[in-house]
Amino acid sequence: MKTERYDMEKQHKKGKLHAIERISKILDKNTFCESGSNIGGYRNDYNSSESFSYDGVITGYGYINDKLVYIYSQDFTICGGTVGKKHGEKIVSLIKKAIKSKCPIIGINDSGGARIQEGVNALAAYGEIFYYNTLASGYIPQIAVILGPCAGGAVYSPGIMDFIFMVDKISHMFVTGPKVIQEVTGTSCDEDQLGGTNIHKNFSGVSHFVSSNEERCFEKLRKLISIIPFSAYESVNKNIKYQKKIFTNIQSIVPKNPRKIYNIIDVIQEIVDTDSFLEVQKDFASNIVVGFGKVSEVAVGIVANQPNIMAGVLDCDSSDKAARFVRFCDSFNIPIITLVDVPGFMPSIEQEKKGIIRHGAKLLYAYAEATTIKITLILRKAFGGAYIAMGSKHLGTDYVYAWPQSQISVMGAEGAVNIIYNRELKIMEEDEKEKFKRRKIDEYKKIYMSSLIAEKEGYIDEVLDPKETRLRIFKDIVSLQNKQELFHICKKHGNIPL
Repeated sequence: MKTERYDMEKQHKKGKLHAIERISKILDKNTFCESGSNIGGYRNDYNSSESFSYDGVITGYGYINDKLVYIYSQDFTICGGTVGKKHGEKIVSLIKKAIKSKCPIIGINDSGGARIQEGVNALAAYGEIFYYNTLASGYIPQIAVILGPCAGGAVYSPGIMDFIFMVDKISHMFVTGPKVIQEVTGTSCDEDQLGGTNIHKNFSGVSHFVSSNEERCFEKLRKLISIIPFSAYESVNKNIKYQKKIFTNIQSIVPKNPRKIYNIIDVIQEIVDTDSFLEVQKDFASNIVVGFGKVSEVAVGIVANQPNIMAGVLDCDSSDKAARFVRFCDSFNIPIITLVDVPGFMPSIEQEKKGIIRHGAKLLYAYAEATTIKITLILRKAFGGAYIAMGSKHLGTDYVYAWPQSQISVMGAEGAVNIIYNRELKIMEEDEKEKFKRRKIDEYKKIYMSSLIAEKEGYIDEVLDPKETRLRIFKDIVSLQNKQELFHICKKHGNIPL
């Protein structure tokens, strides 16, 4: 690798690594093989005889943990990393190779956007990248790493891809920049306020992983690559054996009182292999947790309500977050483990205005459509439509379990009693009313909320001892590894309520 042709210092002055350094740090040592190094746009199109070296994007392949990946890295020192016709052709060619090779593609974005001097050819380049991103979607993993500006049409390639990594202070994504915002709306803002990591990890949900520096970003990327399959046709569950794990306090994590909070991450850590859990979109819609882990070295996707954030209720953003994750797992046949402790969908005028019906329907649709292995565990409570949406038996889940004393109902007992006995309660004295309510709440819990009722109906397969959870999940995955759906309607595709 001839590093002398790269202007490293220009990037280092900005506190950033060079495009080629980024590739070297992501891949296993000395495994990068460049292709298209002599392809370049010519400045004579702009009254100059010099060429743009490799047209501002370094492309090729290499290995991560001895597994093949294709990778490209935009070089901001070459014409601002802008995308022209040849630049786009190089990226498209790489995506095609990745599709043919059935392996992931990693795109490192650091670009001033479309090369204005090339006019419609620059737009055509973007259009073809989007087209092949879409063809690759659900077939091979696509990972975008934003390590500089990513603006205008450039944002939509990462937007189509599966995961977006960002780094504090150097990553920015926006459709229209601060100057345009100022001109059109009169509002003054800087790049961080408009499209920095705080915006995309906390509010927009665009970013999946945010790191404090580039090296930590690459560590997370390599961990993700080590967990997920390399294509929709890679089997990751062959010749697997159960690995025992000593449970520390799994039975004591979840309080019996349904109103008390706890951290669902503590339950997840007990179920998956030590240090294997990788949370996705950690700071966005934190009332639901999604991420990857391993159970005896078998890759799994985890979807779990988070009781210590908004009581784990489902709202618009958490429904979107979970639905997108479920669809990724299903595309790559990753078993989905759903951990349920949910009081319902968020009751709110604001949520209704935002379209909680439409957003909640995405989650229902994603689970119902998914044909990968689906295993659900109700930890404590599952109420209302959220019980159905969180991977219930009614949506085609293979196995549904419950821990002892878990509750399933249309709603909580207190709310149900207030509705059912509304007339009687209106005419009672306060002392009499409280005694009556307590008695009826106890009756409602016993008659309508016990998981034993759902078990008798076949909606729950077994009530599990918490200590049996990990082993049972593993056994189910092994038993279902050759799973094939028998019922299939021949159609082009469904119409998910986007």
